[in-house]
Amino acid sequence: MRRTHMTNVHLPRRRFLHLAFGAAALPFAPYVARSQTYPSRPVRIVVGFPAGGAVDVAARLIGQCLTERLGQTFVIENRPGAAGNIATEAVLRAQPDGHTLLLVGAFNAINATLYDRLSFNFVRDFAPVGSINRNPLALLVNPSSPAKSVAELVRYAKGSPGKLNMASAGNGTPQHVAGDLFKMMAGVDMLRVPYPGSAPALTALLGGQVDVTFETLLASLEHIKTGKVRALAVTTANRSDALPDIPAISEFLPGYEATGWSGIGAPRDTPIEIVLKLNREINACLADSGIRSRLAALGGSAHATSPAEFAKFISDETEKWAKVIRFAGIKAE
Repeated sequence: MRRTHMTNVHLPRRRFLHLAFGAAALPFAPYVARSQTYPSRPVRIVVGFPAGGAVDVAARLIGQCLTERLGQTFVIENRPGAAGNIATEAVLRAQPDGHTLLLVGAFNAINATLYDRLSFNFVRDFAPVGSINRNPLALLVNPSSPAKSVAELVRYAKGSPGKLNMASAGNGTPQHVAGDLFKMMAGVDMLRVPYPGSAPALTALLGGQVDVTFETLLASLEHIKTGKVRALAVTTANRSDALPDIPAISEFLPGYEATGWSGIGAPRDTPIEIVLKLNREINACLADSGIRSRLAALGGSAHATSPAEFAKFISDETEKWAKVIRFAGIKAE
């Protein structure tokens, strides 16, 4: 397979959006037989991370609902490794018939620039099916920190450049790039201290070894509620239902947004009528109150889209994180 540099996404992005927006007109066209008979056998949803994590749970919720609605089993296949790239490439190589799908997420948008060479171009080679959820991160400090707000943290950081330590859960993770986006937009210099995951990063913050971290609500909400860490803000454009009294960073830094998200993708040449059928069924699942409450328990919210809307979101995310990764000089481990 031809190996593709990921340094310029503009042409693939235009094609990606053209295909997705073109799909929007197809509900008015007659459906062919393959849409009516799909799925004709069990469907795999490939997840690039171990079982039990937030993206895996989201995949299993949607998979179970699709099983009930479409009458064929949707099987979750965990293929962890290389920050989701192994699973992504496996789906790319699959037959584009709708029977092999990918649980896509923020990692795909980040990896497009983080990895110098990949055997695929995510924006070019995958068809967006639909979004599942959006999950905020929280900007956290130790309770002993003098900063009681984002504005105070920025003033303190600017007054002591390079002296604040910022824990990061893994290189190139959403937590990492969210922190670097903050540094870029606020114009502050904080020393990044990498950790192999959320648990050790939070432990370092709890113990006062670091001053700041960005973390998912799934990992940090209990610590926030018990006062073991102080949440200054959430990273979504608006406040989170899980922490309605905590402001969004965008209230202090207009335009700031760093969202964890997941959705379903398929190989590029998957028939549009199958993509649209899957999209309708996923959105019907997301309207179910039980699924919405389960997704809320992950710290976020259900977020239904059309394929065209999801395509634009992915393209925008890919371009945004490309700027941050280049600004910060982040390299894959």
